[in-house]
Amino acid sequence: MINVVNVWHHYGVKPILHDVSLHVEPGELVAVMGPNGMGKSTLLALVAGILCPLEGHVEIDGLKRRNSIEEETEIRKKVVYLSADPYLPLISTGREFLLAMGRLYEVNEKRLMEHTAQLLNLFDLKEQADSPIRSYSTGQKKKIGICSAIITEAPIMILDEPFSGGLDSAALLVLSRVLKRLADRKDVTVMMAVPVPELVEPIAHKIAIVAKGRILEYDSPEGLRKKSGCTGTLTEVLETMIHPKVLEDIEEYLSGRTK
Repeated sequence: MINVVNVWHHYGVKPILHDVSLHVEPGELVAVMGPNGMGKSTLLALVAGILCPLEGHVEIDGLKRRNSIEEETEIRKKVVYLSADPYLPLISTGREFLLAMGRLYEVNEKRLMEHTAQLLNLFDLKEQADSPIRSYSTGQKKKIGICSAIITEAPIMILDEPFSGGLDSAALLVLSRVLKRLADRKDVTVMMAVPVPELVEPIAHKIAIVAKGRILEYDSPEGLRKKSGCTGTLTEVLETMIHPKVLEDIEEYLSGRTK
């Protein structure tokens, strides 16, 4: 469904991604993880078509991104992208925004009305639904952004750090359950960046570890455990693979502090 082929990208100062290749099967949920500033958001933006790779290419459902106007139009009908800090029309109400997003993706009108009401209720936005988005709190803006991606019912979802941005515990639970249901389906493919491994361990089919602009590892959570030889938390597994001395360094620091 998603095929990243030998992609290179930089922002004019230093390379961000080095010869990255990645294949996501239809119906998979893939979490992209790794240290800050290593290319996770750039990779998602390239897959989403927001950026164009300087070398290499991205294929979506067999179509090459930016190959032709016709192919790119077909791709955009299938893909929804939610950035970590999405643009929101602040003068519109939350309900108006969700309805506009659904109509952009040609969701059936009756289904759109019903789904909008369900999402507003699910994410505890009923009271704010008909108020301008500019009046929303940081967490409420994050919630309406997430709802705007879900309402499209796009078969390919690219989500950059959907769990961050001030979500409360109820919203975190809702989002994880919704993504788990999507992960269980075969007609929705999800690729997302997540900072905390434990948030995605129950739902991710595979985890792509991005470090220093390259794919360090790409496997299931259990596969990563076996490769690392670490039996601890998934956070410890990833840190063992990215920074092999991290646990030793932590113990050394703490020992020094207690002297």
